[in-house]
Amino acid sequence: MGMPTGYSRFQEEKIMLQSRTFAKAGLRLATAAAVSLAGFTAASAETKWDMPTPYGDTNFHTQNISQFADDVAAKTDGSLTIQIHSAGSLFKHPEIKNSVRKGLAPIGEVLVSRLSNEDAVFGVDSVPFLAPSYDQAWKLYQASKPALEEKLGEQGLQLLYTVPWPPQGIYAKKEINSGADLQGLKFRAYNAATERMAQLAGAVPTQVEVPDIPTAFSTGRVEAMITSPSTGANSKAWDFLSHYHDTQAWLPKNMVIVNKSAFDGLSEAEQSAVLEAAADAETRGWEASKAETKAKTDILIENGITVVQPSVDLFRDLSAIGETMSAEWTEAAGDAGIEILKTYTN
Repeated sequence: MGMPTGYSRFQEEKIMLQSRTFAKAGLRLATAAAVSLAGFTAASAETKWDMPTPYGDTNFHTQNISQFADDVAAKTDGSLTIQIHSAGSLFKHPEIKNSVRKGLAPIGEVLVSRLSNEDAVFGVDSVPFLAPSYDQAWKLYQASKPALEEKLGEQGLQLLYTVPWPPQGIYAKKEINSGADLQGLKFRAYNAATERMAQLAGAVPTQVEVPDIPTAFSTGRVEAMITSPSTGANSKAWDFLSHYHDTQAWLPKNMVIVNKSAFDGLSEAEQSAVLEAAADAETRGWEASKAETKAKTDILIENGITVVQPSVDLFRDLSAIGETMSAEWTEAAGDAGIEILKTYTN
């Protein structure tokens, strides 16, 4: 279309130049808008998960989780990040599992056996003397994992990985050579399992919380207990007793669980990244637990505790207690328990 009649050539060229300038400006604006929109879309695709954990930042479980979170961020190029809330700062330990189930937090860490009051299957790793070594504990975990996954799945939860605590050993003011040496001793109990174990050993179960252990031993209220090298070292057991028996009675595990809906809401690439990071965390965590066991046992020795390997007689008597408690656990766990023990013992 030509210019209206009466415009000079100079005016025509000026108008055409302005038109081209406006066109270029419009193109730049459109491009900027497109870039801005793309940036907004990328930003909105980023996901941040809050993760409550029960223990402090110096605990090896928490340190392992921190590396897990770093791995997830790296493997997803930052599209999924995990903010750790340690030491029960977001939810206390008893609340973490339900907070994840309800979606109040998409991911969290809990002690597996805390859930044994819901279903006996969750207590399998705390049956005394059923799996008294890291190798046996790993085998028991593999045997019980399908049942754990099924029970969690029924509640909209997914198991990512587990890591054991150091194994449980017997502390006393003297060397314990057989089950008979436990009879009549006032034995610290902190849950139903340790109370039952004390009863079967002929000891006197006495409820004592961790902060009260030194005073209980010093006053004679307690004469023996079963706990990990970590608890012994942290409570300075050398101040009030003399012997640690490396029975490795059981290796209780922590597990990291995720809300299934939250996990399903991730992209396939993000899901793969989480599972890969979880597998690495499990391998790393089991090795870290072994390192923790050695380090804390060394501290006991350095401070004068006599570390005793269980005698044949003691191991026999403790194994008999384990068989009784395994049978009781199997009855409570029903068909799932029978299947777990069948797979574990084959």
